[in-house]
Amino acid sequence: MTRPSPGFWSGKRVLLTGHTGFKGSWAAIWLARMGAEVTGLSLAPDHDPALFDQASVGDLVDSHIVDLRDQAGVEALVGARTFDLVLHMAAQPIVRASVEDPVGTFAANIMGTAHLLQALRSQPALQAVLAITSDKVYANAETGRAFVEDDALGGKDPYSASKAATEIVVQSFARSFFDKAGVPVATARGGNVIGGGDFSRDRLVADVVRAAWRQDVTVLRHPEATRPWQHVLDCVAGYLVYLEALATRAEAPRALNFGPRPGGREVSVGELATAAIEALGAKPWRHEPDPNSIEAKSLGIDASLARRVLGFESRLDAPKAVAWTMDWYRRQDQGEDALALVHEQIARYEELK
Repeated sequence: MTRPSPGFWSGKRVLLTGHTGFKGSWAAIWLARMGAEVTGLSLAPDHDPALFDQASVGDLVDSHIVDLRDQAGVEALVGARTFDLVLHMAAQPIVRASVEDPVGTFAANIMGTAHLLQALRSQPALQAVLAITSDKVYANAETGRAFVEDDALGGKDPYSASKAATEIVVQSFARSFFDKAGVPVATARGGNVIGGGDFSRDRLVADVVRAAWRQDVTVLRHPEATRPWQHVLDCVAGYLVYLEALATRAEAPRALNFGPRPGGREVSVGELATAAIEALGAKPWRHEPDPNSIEAKSLGIDASLARRVLGFESRLDAPKAVAWTMDWYRRQDQGEDALALVHEQIARYEELK
């Protein structure tokens, strides 16, 4: 199957937003490993520990702490540099945080994207832009059917709605400005991602790891809920392969799902938590329902289009994704270097058939 090409990325000038986050840190490390010249634009990490700090990602890229809501700040940074490719990953990504601060979420995810695209209009050498949204962009009637790319957009919580609106913003900028300049601008809709180094709030594996460190019990709100679980390397690999295709192939679609292999068994929150807990030898989880929650109970995305048009599909099923993830946390907790662990797992992934 297709994988990111070091020959393509070597020497490319890449703007990566969200480089201080969990997925962004993995992307920054992989891009730097392949020889890309990476400029990072993001807020500072909002939790401690953070993979960005553990792996000294700021030493690998030209790192800038800029708020995407600050239009002048974004334009100043982007206007002072020339980029070949843009991977836009920065966002307010937490559903419950979006319920607590819907206006801030809309400002970061919608207007932040608009500010970035407006600033990129003056880039003279731009080849392609990929904005990352979410599997939650679809209007979810909880039928259990996996969503495909031409399904209706929606979102009943502010996070999901902000990402659906971001899709429309990206499309409008593409059609109004970038298409005329011959610069493909697209969106990628990723599944629920797990992997070593995620210490974010309200993340399942991160919650299990924190509970294990405290010798405490992990609390689950929706153990019966199903999600399209995906290892961070599968997710980032898909994004990079897609961005390569956008830059080199005129027929590349302008929106793609990235998630587990089509036809795989759905894995519930409870099942994934149990597997993670067993890997760490932690205490069993406890169910505490949240009567005010508006999160979807079922969510699935169909990633078969990415397989057909890119030759790309996920390589790690849920059990392997959990095993790789918990191995990273266990070894890092025992004193191994975080950056070396990331490089080791990237190398293992690159060797997979």
